[in-house]
Amino acid sequence: MVGVNPRTGREWRYGRPEGRRKRSRLPAKDAPATSTGPGFTRKIEVRSGRYLGEDERIHIADRWREKASVRTIAAELGRNPSTISREIRRNRHPGNHDYRPHAAHARARARRARPKGGKIGANPLLREIIQHRLGMKWSPEQISHHLRLSFPDQAEMHVCHETIYQALYVQGRGELRRELAKALRTGRTLRRPRRRPDQRTPRFPYPMVMISERPPEVADRAVPGHWEGDLIVGKENGSAIGTLVERSSRYVMLVHLPGTRDTMSVRDALVETVSTLPEHLRRSLTWDQGSEMGLHHEFSMATGMPVYFCDPSSPWQRGSNENTNGLLRQYFPKGTDLAAHGRERLKEVAAELNSRPRKTLGWETPAERLAKLLAVAS
Repeated sequence: MVGVNPRTGREWRYGRPEGRRKRSRLPAKDAPATSTGPGFTRKIEVRSGRYLGEDERIHIADRWREKASVRTIAAELGRNPSTISREIRRNRHPGNHDYRPHAAHARARARRARPKGGKIGANPLLREIIQHRLGMKWSPEQISHHLRLSFPDQAEMHVCHETIYQALYVQGRGELRRELAKALRTGRTLRRPRRRPDQRTPRFPYPMVMISERPPEVADRAVPGHWEGDLIVGKENGSAIGTLVERSSRYVMLVHLPGTRDTMSVRDALVETVSTLPEHLRRSLTWDQGSEMGLHHEFSMATGMPVYFCDPSSPWQRGSNENTNGLLRQYFPKGTDLAAHGRERLKEVAAELNSRPRKTLGWETPAERLAKLLAVAS
């Protein structure tokens, strides 16, 4: 069918016999060595112990035809069972499941050739989609999972999030525009360890209800209507925006604070924002011990929402809100005047966050998850 001699076809399938081996086209450093002895010449493959050799692949083929288990073969070769399983799965024939050692070894040597081009750089469509999503402020992990959902049967369109990070961070690759690194939520082109936030331990005249007294239903996130809140502060602590995150759905609401962030301004702004919610979505609010919540008892009386306070220096007790504040810094960078953003701008940003797929929600959006929870509750 392909127009070759049957003898050539057999060589393609089973490999060329030792006495008829053609001269290698590999560089001298990769050429196999030979060992001579009385009456024979034997090829010795010079390789790293990290990779399977041709003799090991022949052993795998022999034992696989004898119906030996993967673990048995791995024990005989001193290899991990997953190494043998992956080798057979990758190189066996898709039709009859025969494992052909010579062909497998040739493919393995070709795959190890360096340097290799990046997957993103070799696929213009993939590169264009990733650049577009980065421009929309999607994270690399969101882009990675979105590609798998959008192109389920096209392996060439699947990349892990680390591949996208490498295309942005590694110098000289040129797979993604360097300026797109600024679209990442950190705004950095290098990874840095997290820093511990400053400790704050202010106290209020009116008794606080601590997070340890919060009902158990809040912790399991099964019932919607429990919120976490905080402020993000602008340039020289002169402006601020309030943030509210619903624990079950990660739904975001932004609180407009046009003036100062004193206790009365924060109280009035929170009451105004929370009053737009239906009663069954106003179950509780968890806040840190910032001085802006000095009138928390008046807020509770006006809205019917009890306020629970985190322990000092424990931001992880409001993890959803802390994560959201980090996302918001993409839109409201540190050191800028937050008073310049009006109510309409805050609504636009909240709507964009609520329509962005989230890993913790199984790649649903907060708006979709909240709608499901409300439908079940009704």
